[in-house]
Amino acid sequence: MQQTDKPKSDVEKMSLYSKSVRKSDIVLTLLIYFCATVTIAFFVLLIAYVVFNGIGYISLEFLTSTSEQDGILSIIINTLYVEFFTLIFAIPIGVGAAIYLTQYVKQGKLVKLIRFSTETLAGIPSILFGLFGYTVFCVLFGLGSSIIAGCLTMIICVLPGIIRTTEEALLTVPNSYKNGALALGAGKFRTIFQIVLPCAVPGILTSVILAVGRIMGESAAFLLTIGTGTKMPSGLFSHLFASGRTLTLHLYYMSGNGSVPDAMKICFAIATILLVLIFVLNILAKLVAKRFIN
Repeated sequence: MQQTDKPKSDVEKMSLYSKSVRKSDIVLTLLIYFCATVTIAFFVLLIAYVVFNGIGYISLEFLTSTSEQDGILSIIINTLYVEFFTLIFAIPIGVGAAIYLTQYVKQGKLVKLIRFSTETLAGIPSILFGLFGYTVFCVLFGLGSSIIAGCLTMIICVLPGIIRTTEEALLTVPNSYKNGALALGAGKFRTIFQIVLPCAVPGILTSVILAVGRIMGESAAFLLTIGTGTKMPSGLFSHLFASGRTLTLHLYYMSGNGSVPDAMKICFAIATILLVLIFVLNILAKLVAKRFIN
């Protein structure tokens, strides 16, 4: 007995699996893979070009000497000073502000205004932050051209990005997690710091990594605030009030210094060390984040 095909239901007609692959989907998929391949290729070529031109000039003497032309030990220390003291203040302030804006304050026009302001600040050129830092911290507060003035300026630079990225990470945590914890009798503070915040750690880590890269690669804001000193620190905290040149700033000065032999080779060597430092700091940030997640 011959069986007749049953008419398809409306659900089967709307199913994605019953439809054939469209040509536009194939074209879009190929375009996505092409763009991703080109982006990765440019990234690999850039890294390879910098490392190839800089690795030959890097030596133990170059890394440990304190001479401005022959070594960069003091400049590496200055860079780590700026990185550490900027992050140690910017991360708690930025994460705390994001927690307050998403978990405590009533959502309204004021919160929208604050978010609009932070988004606007995140897009302002860093040279304007440097001008503000020079006027306020160097002149008004009397700090002069010093590492602490550069750190305070960079805190203002990276705070908007940390706040907005952390906000988005906190908002992606399902409300059911928080409601479940509150229903079981946990207080709001405990719920936020033991349930919501650990779930948002990957997003917070992203904001920290972006902040690390911006601080390490900043030059315009430091040009007006941090000075050009290359001396070794004489004390842990006293060095904060001394002038100190970072690696990026040193690369800028060396690229325009025609009197120094092999100036461009030094620039490529500094760029290679910058890449290594950023990679190491990112790995350390991920390891610290894993401790919080576990």
